[in-house]
Amino acid sequence: MVDAIIVKELGKRFNYYHPDRPFTIMEAALSGFRHIMAAERFWALQNITFTVSPGQMLGILGHNGAGKSTLLRLIGGVGKPDKGKVTVNGSIGALLDLGAGFHPDLTGRENAFVSGVVAGLTREEMGRRFDKIVTFAELEPFIDNPVRTYSTGMQMRLAFSVAVHTDPDVMLVDEFLSVGDLRFQAKCLERIAQLKESGCAIVLISHSSEQIEQLCDRALWLQQGQIMAYGEPKVVVAQY
Repeated sequence: MVDAIIVKELGKRFNYYHPDRPFTIMEAALSGFRHIMAAERFWALQNITFTVSPGQMLGILGHNGAGKSTLLRLIGGVGKPDKGKVTVNGSIGALLDLGAGFHPDLTGRENAFVSGVVAGLTREEMGRRFDKIVTFAELEPFIDNPVRTYSTGMQMRLAFSVAVHTDPDVMLVDEFLSVGDLRFQAKCLERIAQLKESGCAIVLISHSSEQIEQLCDRALWLQQGQIMAYGEPKVVVAQY
């Protein structure tokens, strides 16, 4: 069986600017370019290696700034690694930034269709799935309102529903389940379990050790961009 996700010796660097570095060209010009400090580079991720098989769920643990979201973005094709390689075999359903793919002035209906087409479905396929998407999101009375009128929870419900109804081979979930009421979170987790059973590979970022231990087949603990532990969830959670 071919792995759905293959991450090998992955590394990603970002610029770090000194506090006294001018933040704009205007500030730099006014200072005569005399006080500009060269940016330093730091590794947000270093030597990250793991695989996720079809039907397997990997949970990622780590404190803020550990590199979790950066890792998920690279798997989702957002940005390029500075070292190593990411290979994804199949289509991706990604919940990385809440409502990031939504246009605030378009309606929920219009945004759903755009998101579905971007995910690889035709308009006809989206049309056949649309009612299920809206029903799952529980947005029937609001689907023709502009998304800018939606609460954060409503945006989450629509984005999640579209993503899980596009039949992805790989699902990336970044702290998405922290938004919304507990009842809908349980509904989302049930749907994720169904995707997993159907062979979808899932990577879940969560601050909940209990959630990782209960849902995931493997767990990975990141700290300062490096893997501290990787393996059985119960073992990794105990170390975390």
